[in-house]
Amino acid sequence: MRRRFIPAALLGAAILSASFPGATLAAGKTAGPGSGRGKVIFQVSDNDGAKWNLALNNAKNVQQDLGAGNVDIEIVAYGPGIGMLKLESPVGNRVGEAIDSGVKVVACENTMHNQKLTRQDMLARIGYVKAGVVELMQKQREGYAYIRP
Repeated sequence: MRRRFIPAALLGAAILSASFPGATLAAGKTAGPGSGRGKVIFQVSDNDGAKWNLALNNAKNVQQDLGAGNVDIEIVAYGPGIGMLKLESPVGNRVGEAIDSGVKVVACENTMHNQKLTRQDMLARIGYVKAGVVELMQKQREGYAYIRP
């Protein structure tokens, strides 16, 4: 499977076009009511606070632009990115705020096993998936837009 990287400038258009089939975008216009529910999944596989902050900012912006009740957002962490979901994470408060706003944040259990991490090592309110990459594949199959900040 070939990964596609979407420039930040195209983020909004990519989310709308992938999440709202048949929606058209003109200058200043967004998809109207009845266009369907937006769905986006963000991959974070870097142990980098700046990347995490970018993903969290992107999720917040999507909620503001489309309305939090109109979009399903998930952030999947695996590989080195899982470090930002540990208890001592420098972005832990922001992850909690994202969860409070309806963003689903999940950790890859395969990565946790390989790094000898348990759920007790992780932030309290995150979710878990068996395999982060498989989660990305399944969500894309379900029509989620894929973004890797």
